Amino acid sequence: MSLNLLRLPPLNALKAFHAAVRHGSIRSAADELLVTPQAVSQQIKLLEDTLQVVLFERRGRTIEPTETAVLLARYVDAGFEELAEGVRRVTTKKYQDRITLNVSPYFATRYLMLQLEGFRESVPNSDLRMTTMVDTPDFKRDDIDVAVQWGFGDWPDLEVNLLIKDHKVICCTPELAEQVKSPEDLAQHRLLHPVLQNSLWSDIFDFLQVGSADSTSELAFHDAATMRRATMAGLGIGLISRVDAERDIRSGDLVAPLGVDILYDMPADQVPGFYLVLPKAHRRVSGVANFCNWVTSQDWEKTLE
Repeated sequence: MSLNLLRLPPLNALKAFHAAVRHGSIRSAADELLVTPQAVSQQIKLLEDTLQVVLFERRGRTIEPTETAVLLARYVDAGFEELAEGVRRVTTKKYQDRITLNVSPYFATRYLMLQLEGFRESVPNSDLRMTTMVDTPDFKRDDIDVAVQWGFGDWPDLEVNLLIKDHKVICCTPELAEQVKSPEDLAQHRLLHPVLQNSLWSDIFDFLQVGSADSTSELAFHDAATMRRATMAGLGIGLISRVDAERDIRSGDLVAPLGVDILYDMPADQVPGFYLVLPKAHRRVSGVANFCNWVTSQDWEKTLE
């Protein structure tokens, strides 16, 4: 249905509803909007009458959103976010052409930096600003337009596109490898894993059909580079990205005691990867859209060949 045929509710009614849902309180919503609680209640009643639905169950001084309200709140929140982004873009000159990108440090150094000049050539007037951060940014607070994050693709309410899978190889020092002859031997050693996804080893143990390891023997690291150095130092058995593992095995620094390909056929949803992540509204900006189109069109598997 087009906007010409659909009569949208008054903006003030949507603002009152949005505030009430977030705060779970009419009074708190009124404080935020600098109006009286009665005014907020009237706007919510107007919205309910306009939509012909019940949005809140009133229980004394408290309110409980109905299932309909929870659903509507998702779209109203997304709508206000897109409005705010549009106002920011058109009223602040420095944001109109700038693309602020956050990239997982590993993807930045191993992949993106090797190809970034290609983007600048394809979009010569782009003003690209890049930061590196392991954690997923708060796009509003951190003023980020688009991100490339490591994980399993589970970022609700964001646009997500897989760029490349990050297949892992079980690695350790040659000395430690003498004690790892079968998957069952893994449970007898300290296991190294990333802080962001501590389910990797449990998924691997399920895939290899062996009993779980003692969690007290695990050691977590914030980034892949530190975990790789810890593996080389003999602190335990690490999960190393395939491109690094093959290089370290060739140099003799590490060994894959159970074989390089033992994890290659794990279920796809248990294999981490690097994903393009951004709020859907951000792609409406031409510069951001240009970067998204470029980064998703690259064959990242061939970057390091």
